[in-house]
Amino acid sequence: MQELEDFLFQIGNFGFPLVLAIYLLLRFEKKLEKLSNAISNLENTINNKKK
Repeated sequence: MQELEDFLFQIGNFGFPLVLAIYLLLRFEKKLEKLSNAISNLENTINNKKK
């Protein structure tokens, strides 16, 4: 019984923060990709205006 309690304690202490960190990293990655695309589009627009 003690082993199960220890296991659940470890999941509570490490599992939740790990899942939360992965979730936030995935969201952050999507936002970085959108930002990168916006910068690329801006660069293309500026280059087209110079021609």
